[in-house]
Amino acid sequence: ESLSPIAAENGAAWGDFLDRVSDLSARGGDLGTFVGCHSAADSENKAYQQVEAVLAAMGPQENQIWSNIEAAFREVSDDTLAAFVASDERLQKIEFWLEQRRRNARMRLPKDLEMLYADLAVDGIDAWGRTYDRIMGERKVDLQEKGEIVRKSIGRVRFDSPERTVRENNFHAVEKSWKEVADPCADALNHITGSRLTRYRYLGLQDHLDAPLHFNRMQRETLTAMWDVISKRKDPLLKFFKKKAELLGVEQMSWFDQMAPIPQAKSGDNKLSYDTACDTVIKTFTEFSNELGDFSQMAFDDRWIEVEDRSGKRPGGFCASVPTKKQSRIFMTYTGSPDDMSTLAHELGHAYHSYVLRDQPYFLRGYPMNLAETASTFAEAILGDRRLNDAATPQEKIGILNGMLTDSVAFMMNIHARFLFEDRFHVERRDGELPPDRLTALMIEAQKEAYCDAFAEWSEVFWISKLHFYITGLPFYNFPYTFGYLLSLGVYSTAEEFGSEFPAKYRELLIATGCKNAEDAVKSTLGYDLTKPDFWNKSIDIVDQRVEQFLQLADELL
Repeated sequence: ESLSPIAAENGAAWGDFLDRVSDLSARGGDLGTFVGCHSAADSENKAYQQVEAVLAAMGPQENQIWSNIEAAFREVSDDTLAAFVASDERLQKIEFWLEQRRRNARMRLPKDLEMLYADLAVDGIDAWGRTYDRIMGERKVDLQEKGEIVRKSIGRVRFDSPERTVRENNFHAVEKSWKEVADPCADALNHITGSRLTRYRYLGLQDHLDAPLHFNRMQRETLTAMWDVISKRKDPLLKFFKKKAELLGVEQMSWFDQMAPIPQAKSGDNKLSYDTACDTVIKTFTEFSNELGDFSQMAFDDRWIEVEDRSGKRPGGFCASVPTKKQSRIFMTYTGSPDDMSTLAHELGHAYHSYVLRDQPYFLRGYPMNLAETASTFAEAILGDRRLNDAATPQEKIGILNGMLTDSVAFMMNIHARFLFEDRFHVERRDGELPPDRLTALMIEAQKEAYCDAFAEWSEVFWISKLHFYITGLPFYNFPYTFGYLLSLGVYSTAEEFGSEFPAKYRELLIATGCKNAEDAVKSTLGYDLTKPDFWNKSIDIVDQRVEQFLQLADELL
């Protein structure tokens, strides 16, 4: 709290202080990764859980440090900041990060109010988030499996069964269960959003999208351009739905058919050994870039990856950095499926992103949510094309394409529905709380618009079941995913344009994610303006090509 004012004469002192902060933060990152990886690998270990709790309890102290740093920049003028940066070489290297601190400070309340808000949040907005988490964690649903009634946690119910009656029964059971808690969930959602809008009012923000756009380092014009292009180019996905309905033997798809496998598809007879998957990933990456291939080989050789299929591990996968070592660690469970190989490529993409940034100043190695999936989704895309080209039969190819297009639907339609709902809910919430039936109406309206009224049945409880709406730390936990997905496809589509220069351009883009906003990162490396439709159209061209392949293969199989 005794930080020197931001001024040229204090540049050296701030340089020393930020050196200590970066060292402390990096070592804290090491510790978090070490504990998190061990806990994920042995999820029932009480000792690991206790240490995780200790680390979590340190979070408020860390937040206070960042709050104090940003508060120092709150009222700093452009001229003062420029003189301050020029006064010390260390500050010059992190000028972008320092400017971001000033921008972040303007998203914070004055210090006393910020502290009051943080204290009230414990029993306010954050408590409502925890209430939802508790409701979700306690929800159980009775399902029929193999002639027996099985009780499952609601979050573990799947909708990818090859049997439509199973998918439909699961869907209606889950819908019924969620409706039973509509009232408390509506309370939670109203109070989470209401608290956020109150904070925005005190900050002087007129637009509820200002904060999420700021934290994703992107402009409103970019978001508008992206959604406009998506809205105009959904016809191919509607053709995909129609043809998939034929393959499923139904007149029209419903909400619960989105994850359905293609009956005529075939994934291959044999499981992929882990060694085979590693060889395929390395070969695919090397064909794109020697550096990416060599990096992946190093990650395998140096045993950065935990893949063993055993009990006691947490589900899912992640990549975590070890900042002081300039390394990463990957956690997943490999069972031999093609999807597992894709997950491996995805997480290696994350690790490569960190690897490319390893020699940048510590404060320039971070990137926002919308840019975080660029390298991972790109890695998955080049592996996906490899799998598609290597597929021996139409049955294998259509199965792969169904997975790719199901992803496209998720990013271009499902997330669009979430965005439309959340956007309109924020507008109406300014005038008071919304009852469950109004929230349901808003959600159905958003689904029908985003999916172009393509389905026979919709999810009335999607506003309850999608936990992203109840995350208290960051609003609009939706559009950054679509941005990242289409950004990676757009980057992929420029490979032919740049030819042999592309790997270097791609590397420059990844470095830029740590030291530029989204628009500048793409403009300075690939030359495209994200506020215009051209780049987004290039991205969706790839989706259209996949739809055409799917339709041709489907006609062969029908």
